[in-house]
Amino acid sequence: MHLSRRGLLRAGLATTAVATLGGTTAGCSVPSGSTGRDMTLWYWTGGLSDKVVADARTRFTGVSLKPAQIGGYFKSKLMTTMAGRSYVPDITGLKGEDMASYLPNAGQFVDLRTLGAERLKSQYLPWKWAEGCAPDGRMVGFPIDTGPVAHYYMPAVFDRAGLPTDPADVAREMNTWDAYLDAGERLKRKVRGAYLLIDALTVYQYMLAQSTKRYVDKERHFIGDGEHVRRAWGTAIEAYQRGLCSKYQSGTPDSNSAIEKGLLPSQLGASWAAGDLKLTVPKTSGKWRVAAMPGGAANNGGSFLAITKYCREPEQAFEIITWLLNPANQARGFTDATLFPSTPASYRLKAMRAPDPFFGGQATIDVFGPAARKIPVAYHSPYDYALDQVVSDELRNVNALDKNPARAWKDAMSKCRRIAEHMGVLV
Repeated sequence: MHLSRRGLLRAGLATTAVATLGGTTAGCSVPSGSTGRDMTLWYWTGGLSDKVVADARTRFTGVSLKPAQIGGYFKSKLMTTMAGRSYVPDITGLKGEDMASYLPNAGQFVDLRTLGAERLKSQYLPWKWAEGCAPDGRMVGFPIDTGPVAHYYMPAVFDRAGLPTDPADVAREMNTWDAYLDAGERLKRKVRGAYLLIDALTVYQYMLAQSTKRYVDKERHFIGDGEHVRRAWGTAIEAYQRGLCSKYQSGTPDSNSAIEKGLLPSQLGASWAAGDLKLTVPKTSGKWRVAAMPGGAANNGGSFLAITKYCREPEQAFEIITWLLNPANQARGFTDATLFPSTPASYRLKAMRAPDPFFGGQATIDVFGPAARKIPVAYHSPYDYALDQVVSDELRNVNALDKNPARAWKDAMSKCRRIAEHMGVLV
């Protein structure tokens, strides 16, 4: 399920980020970040709870907190200000999909360990904490939210197909990708015009997200042709060849209409996708349930807050960040902006456990909470997103244009190696 709320923007070549940020270090005078008592906070719409941010403004009176929601391509605007060495925010959001491209330039940010971050480490999900740290241990990003992935499904349609309808039964009987695809065959036979998947890319992306590896390893070797990628590609192609993938494009009127008609009754998506369903297909309220993902836990989305090296009051900034992102306020972030907490203590709070009418009164935390705890620690290189775009594009060509899968794989690997070599990856 490819929804647009988080995690869908793609950077260009990863070296652009490295070069741009790296260029801010040489021979620069102190830029204009905060001035006097002002402390600027940059984030994007939906990146933090606006209510919690508003409360922070009244709580921290030692500075004048100036929050700003930055529209457009956030990463590009942040890098531009840092390259220009002026109007750099004191505190800034860093989107999770961009974090790997910031870490090689950790010197542009305050190492949060120097401000006492380690004493709070046990309150946060270990895999999420690790994603905000550079290879040398410096901590750049403080965890905001996560995006544990689950299986959204329509029990009434599943019942027509002779499939299980209770979340626990769905999770148990579709616990592997093979079992999930087999269920799709039954759905296709029993419910005319229905598809298990909106496209093959859904399978590929989430299978890869269940792995601890991506396209480049820690030694900067290209591993995009490794077994973990081949297995994800092969399963996605199998889903396509078995006729389980639709030709709809996610988020279009046609796909929304198909969802409303029960023709796309199974959706794999992150916790934040619940908000997209409520927004795009409100007529389906009460017709959904949530179960655990086939194949294991995966993450899609989630971001961080960082303190730039230009902040004049880093101790005060850190106090603000840790208050914004404590367990109680992260629970508020979930109810206000569907930001799934990176603090497991939040999962026990009343705000997280409320039955959700859209999901038939199910307390979805019982699915997303365990999933968030089980997400594997993975290595993300600064080059992964550029390479992922190539493979994803070729898989789209298969799904939408019926390109020969073998040719698509060959073309994807050829392009990946060429781009990787250009970026200095060892091929």
